[in-house]
Amino acid sequence: MAFCTPTATPTPHTSSWKHVAFCNPSRLTAGAGGGQRGARLAGASLEVRALAPATAADAAAAAAPSSPNVDYLAAEFAGHGVSFEAVGGSCAVKMEVRNGSAAHLLLPGGLVTSYKPAMWHGAPTEVLHTTVAEGPGGRAVIRGGVSMDLRCGAGDGGQPPWSPGGSWSLRDVRGSPTGFIEVELASAAPAEEGCGCGGVEARCVVTLHPEALAAELTVRNSAAAGVALSAAVSTHLRVSTPDATYAVGLQGSDYRTMDPARTEFTIVPPEFMSRSPPPAAATTFPHRWATEGFDAVLAGRLGAAAQEPDGEEDDDYKQMTAEMCRIYSHAPRQFTIIDRGRRNSICVQRRGFEEVYVLSPGSKHQWYGRYAYVCVGPTMLEPILLGPGATWSGAQYLHNPNF
Repeated sequence: MAFCTPTATPTPHTSSWKHVAFCNPSRLTAGAGGGQRGARLAGASLEVRALAPATAADAAAAAAPSSPNVDYLAAEFAGHGVSFEAVGGSCAVKMEVRNGSAAHLLLPGGLVTSYKPAMWHGAPTEVLHTTVAEGPGGRAVIRGGVSMDLRCGAGDGGQPPWSPGGSWSLRDVRGSPTGFIEVELASAAPAEEGCGCGGVEARCVVTLHPEALAAELTVRNSAAAGVALSAAVSTHLRVSTPDATYAVGLQGSDYRTMDPARTEFTIVPPEFMSRSPPPAAATTFPHRWATEGFDAVLAGRLGAAAQEPDGEEDDDYKQMTAEMCRIYSHAPRQFTIIDRGRRNSICVQRRGFEEVYVLSPGSKHQWYGRYAYVCVGPTMLEPILLGPGATWSGAQYLHNPNF
């Protein structure tokens, strides 16, 4: 069953602004809107990774963001079926609709840490996989869930790329428990000298429906020059074991095999982290994608190694038993992850993205344990050149067919 963009969901740009309630809010500038247009960058063989390098992940984990003002948020955005709770130095935005489906969003990181859709057996069930570990200074570090990864760089690649990272600010809350609940976040690139993306504004709308969870991204370029944009949505789905998990609907899609990229929120098994490719492999696309991520893409260093796919998926019921990490192209707009062990399935649908990322740690790990998950989501193989005044939008929809 296809799940399309809900017609009841307002367009992010039409909503009214509310005060940003963070200690270090991102100030969004008013810029000229534009039609949704974007040209692919010259040299379209460049592989885009909306997944940042390990060094960026470590830096993000080490820098503790300023704490949201939970009391202000609770007073300003009361009602709509949303509650706010302090979690360490972050704020959990909790949503629940009338049929019992619920979701939690963490601010200012923008990480969706929980999605519990109502199931056929009458009780909501957690479908996302998250882990909590001790980070620098004893601070809790949460990984997994659903994360929105964006990177913008100057078209000439001369400046380091900008990413919202952990600087999402709450802009608005709409809806009610009887219908849908919509939480809108915003972030903007700094305008100071040295940032080649000043004037770029990013918005993320997370919407809880009785039968689905939507994550919709919009990026607007209000600057006078074009920027290179890449994006992805990474979703860690909880499974009993990858051995009992199948990806249905990817048959006929081209794929490229590579190492998992490591970001602030991704969960990667230790054997991936400890691998050291031989020097001859250090310049290949898979290794550079995993270690350099966006920086290599926007600087044009990935070259022609990504042009040809490694193969074509010949299995319409792809079992996740074997360790794998792939980017699928020419893939259907919707596919399904089925977990026989938990008697559960999730349909993953995308809009505005051409490719799909699929990572499975394999079944050699403990059942129902830390690495009992698969990571999927829409992504890009080519950067988008976002011209002055132009807007790009993309989305992922997690549809619950067990309702």
